[in-house]
Amino acid sequence: MKKRKVAIFDIDGTIFRSSLLVEVVEAMISEGVMPKSASKEYVRLRSKWLDREGSYDDYLMSVVGAFRGHLKGVSQKIFLHIAKRVVDKMGKRVYCFTRDLIKELHRKGYFLLAISNSPKIILDLFCQNYGFDHVYGRIYEIDKKGRFTGDIEFLELISDKAKVLARAVDHNNLTLRGSVGVGDSESDVQFLQYVDNPVCFNPNSKLRLAAKRRGWKVVVERKDVVYEF
Repeated sequence: MKKRKVAIFDIDGTIFRSSLLVEVVEAMISEGVMPKSASKEYVRLRSKWLDREGSYDDYLMSVVGAFRGHLKGVSQKIFLHIAKRVVDKMGKRVYCFTRDLIKELHRKGYFLLAISNSPKIILDLFCQNYGFDHVYGRIYEIDKKGRFTGDIEFLELISDKAKVLARAVDHNNLTLRGSVGVGDSESDVQFLQYVDNPVCFNPNSKLRLAAKRRGWKVVVERKDVVYEF
């Protein structure tokens, strides 16, 4: 059986023009599923990032901490309901470059693979609108009553995007020949170094330096203009 070429995409900040995790946490606080105090854990770091006095990574990690700290006991059914509302409202808020690249690769028969650290539940909802064949994200454990325990399953695997890529290639009869990878931060180097055509899209400074050293393509989308370097 002929092996399919694979295209790997990060999601948050690469396709989606925000973070799915941030948006679902904000929605859960708004709906009263998580306490308003949860936002206090990251609002200061968000302000520092917006003022360019702090890093986006610090802000995002504080959101992750707030999410995990208040997830235990939340009903999976309620979470899924809120996640659907977030995707219905914001699912089209994507970058033109990656949206159009996905369409092109889909037409060419590529296997479309998403790798993200956002919750897999909301990733599945988002990615199904763009024709992805498989999605890897964080799987949060559910107890017998259908409520989150706060623990993450298979964390060792999902934390290493190179391992995720290797697993996907082995399990789906794929080839890395002619492969494409698109990411926006230094954690994406884990898989970008293994593809034939790495693209650093709107990269942060650490990924930009890695791209410069390795001669990788850098693409920046600003308003309605796409720049390639």
